[in-house]
Amino acid sequence: MNMQDPHWSYTILTTAVLLADLFIRIGLSLRVIMRKRPYGVSLAWLVVVLMVPFLGGFFYLLFGENRIPEKRTERARVSYNHYQHWLTTLRQRAPVSWQGINPECAPLHRQAVHLVGLPAMAGNNLTLLTSPEEIIGSIVAEIEKAVSTCHMQFYIWEEGGQVNKVIESLIRAAARGVTCRILLDSIGSRDFLKSAAAEKMRAAGIRVQESLPAGLIKALFARIDIRNHRKIVIIDGRTAFTGSQNMVDPDIFEKDAGVGNWIDMMVKIEGPVVESLAGTFISDWFLDSDIGKFRSESLTKDIETVRQLGDIHPQPIVGNCPVQFVPSGPGFAPETIHSLLLTTIYAARKELVLTTPYLIPDDPLLVALKAAAQRGVEVAIIVPKKNNSRLVHYASRARYEELAESGVKIFLFHGGLLHSKTITVDRDFALFGSVNLDMRSCWLNFEATLFIYCRTFTEKILAVQQEYLEQSDELDVVTFINRGTYEKFKENTCLLVSPLL
Repeated sequence: MNMQDPHWSYTILTTAVLLADLFIRIGLSLRVIMRKRPYGVSLAWLVVVLMVPFLGGFFYLLFGENRIPEKRTERARVSYNHYQHWLTTLRQRAPVSWQGINPECAPLHRQAVHLVGLPAMAGNNLTLLTSPEEIIGSIVAEIEKAVSTCHMQFYIWEEGGQVNKVIESLIRAAARGVTCRILLDSIGSRDFLKSAAAEKMRAAGIRVQESLPAGLIKALFARIDIRNHRKIVIIDGRTAFTGSQNMVDPDIFEKDAGVGNWIDMMVKIEGPVVESLAGTFISDWFLDSDIGKFRSESLTKDIETVRQLGDIHPQPIVGNCPVQFVPSGPGFAPETIHSLLLTTIYAARKELVLTTPYLIPDDPLLVALKAAAQRGVEVAIIVPKKNNSRLVHYASRARYEELAESGVKIFLFHGGLLHSKTITVDRDFALFGSVNLDMRSCWLNFEATLFIYCRTFTEKILAVQQEYLEQSDELDVVTFINRGTYEKFKENTCLLVSPLL
């Protein structure tokens, strides 16, 4: 049977498809190169764009650039000058005397001020909370005493268990006239935002606001995996909480994941630095909310009105702990937390202890950790033995060998999914908050970190880190090096996409 020649339209169509694919690959490759992002990120996206026809370009357009919603960007632009004015007033509140504090702290403080503008403030009292009962119980106790505002911001909120106590306490607060604002990430709290419990809270007068709304339509205009990962609670503008725990009860949260209970820490804060957290919350609320007096024209006309509505006011000195609050994310200074993590690691002279659920450092952080161990610093990294993300699990393991060979000690925590994010340096100062040691926290998530320039409180964090170590097994380097080729292949494959995780 003779084959007929293809119709002329088929030739034109196939040629057009091939040319379109070629132009997409070339055009997006040039765009990736011109963005001048970290080498690993650029190389990973070049591989995706060049190796996967059409879909590679589609995924790059969805996830390849930190595109923030236009409405949020415009609100940030409008409020920028007034936010800077507020930052200027903070520097006069409770200045820190750096005498008697580790000399590495003052340069770190100056760098943070340069990047985000928020200064360290003296005179704070910090209370470390290390169990779900302590954390949720303390938050509920403060809500019960609230007289003006309850502001809460979380990545994940899931009803059930002890969380129901928080919900009922908020409903009682709203009934007695307290303004309650709850800001929840669109993806992390997706199920709760649509739940009957959320509707019950709204019906009681509690304002439940979705942060960084995500969806198929919105994906065309903004990158939908940029998330608000902060965990912040401010009551009456006088008491704050922050740390790593989401608003969940670990006894029921993700029980089918096979990793055990999530292990977290939070800190209760009283003193001048509470104003920094209060201002950050109301700024986030303004960027995500278009409700009532929080429209941009009101903010530009009268910043004092916003301060009153947000319960943002100076707090008295109640302790002796200098603390600097550092919010970070893909906004005006997207490199903030990455740069400060590097400075922190290089500042270590004797001891560096880190806890993180997700250990996927980029090349600069990897080099910094290895260099610290090589110059004689005792570096210990505590990570969960079992992880809730298989990709992260294997990508992390791909770095264990070279870290261990440089002298970094890696400990595998077997008491649950260790979710605390802490760094203690030379037993003198600490970083504490929501930041993981991965590129998502460094470049994509909105995060919250306390820089605690206080030896006494650092020792309290270190004591909890020691408890984690007692529930951990040190990585057996010899056995690990001799793991199977298939295991190494899985690790290295996941490592290829680690800049995108």
